[in-house]
Amino acid sequence: MSENKKIFALVSRSYTESILGSMKKIADFLEQAGYGVVYESQTAMNVPFDGIVPMNIEDIGTKASAAIVIGGDGTMLGIARQLAPYTVPLMGVNHGRLGFMTDIPLDEMLAVLERMIQGKYVSETRFLIEGAIIRGGEAIYQAAAFNDIVICRGGGSGLIDLKVEVDGHFMYQQRSDGLIVSTPTGSTAYSLSAGGPMMHPNLAGIAIVSIAPHSLSNRPIVVPDTSEIVVELIEAHQPSVNYDSQSFASLRVGDRIVIKRSPHTITFVHPQGWSYYDTLRNKLHWGETARREKK
Repeated sequence: MSENKKIFALVSRSYTESILGSMKKIADFLEQAGYGVVYESQTAMNVPFDGIVPMNIEDIGTKASAAIVIGGDGTMLGIARQLAPYTVPLMGVNHGRLGFMTDIPLDEMLAVLERMIQGKYVSETRFLIEGAIIRGGEAIYQAAAFNDIVICRGGGSGLIDLKVEVDGHFMYQQRSDGLIVSTPTGSTAYSLSAGGPMMHPNLAGIAIVSIAPHSLSNRPIVVPDTSEIVVELIEAHQPSVNYDSQSFASLRVGDRIVIKRSPHTITFVHPQGWSYYDTLRNKLHWGETARREKK
């Protein structure tokens, strides 16, 4: 493969007949247009195509012009965390249900991709957060999240008792089913279902949202993205923490979870004319009543 040839990396985590068909169409389209096509290593192990070129995450991050994700938002979340240390932009073909991040429509993906490759696109940069579990004064686990970090009680009965500090200032101690610390990107995910605010993805803030708090006066709050949030477990039965619901760790009473903005960011590339407000309206079905009344 020529060093001067633009390279596009194809990524998926589901390998249904429909997704494989879309991936083959995209690969053929790119190769016929004169671009190099590689497959992220795990993807390459699961596709039946001949003559594929596998590439690991580090090489994709340093050599690819863009990574094209074929799947849903969950697939995008996973690859975004892996590629966050690099500057390669991400494009998403929606094979999932919602498509907040994988927003290239399936029924016109080749036409849209052609326009995007020609420079007709909208790009934006979003940040991640990271959380470290501190036990006995030592960090025993650390991971990044693109949507949210969620601390929650175990499967049995009983609430979790948490103490929350922001930048060294005591904010509250609460009993609840858990706590969500969300990026703006994650504000339309679990945080939204728990009553959290929707945040524009370019907003420099982090949302802290209680899950079914014992006190109804405990409301969501948005703090600056420069904040250091420390959550201490006071009382809990089999508590855990998860990162984007894809990475999990068990917790103990006395553990402190230190959460802050990650130094890494991800660039999304959207089709020309993309608008975050259009996405909200379409995915959350805003205005449907008005449309029905006009009919």
